Amino acid sequence: QVQLVESGGGLVQPGGSLRLSCAASGGTFTNYYISWFRQAPGLEREFVATVSRNGPVKYYADSVKGRFTISRDNAKNTAYLQMNNLKPEDTAVYYCAADSSFGTHTVWEAMDYWGKGTLVTVSS
Repeated sequence: QVQLVESGGGLVQPGGSLRLSCAASGGTFTNYYISWFRQAPGLEREFVATVSRNGPVKYYADSVKGRFTISRDNAKNTAYLQMNNLKPEDTAVYYCAADSSFGTHTVWEAMDYWGKGTLVTVSS
């Protein structure tokens, strides 16, 4: 059983930056693709980004491409989401999730494990 805990959310002004962390425990971290999802108030949860098991392959939603960077440090069992040039529409609860198989990394319901989320608010 893998536990995922997100941290790093908060209030930031438009144009600012935040780095989210996703700390994993209870399993073999390198067995899993790690994805970030987000859910804004009143909207469906959406895919944000995925990083492959050892880090070289990354996928992004078009809405965050060029502004967000996903990474992982397998020695620390932690994944990250660096968010730059934040916009008010990035306001959401951000979740990390782990998937043992490729091909479903953008589908929330198909992930194997999920964190409880961290709130990011972008506002002046």
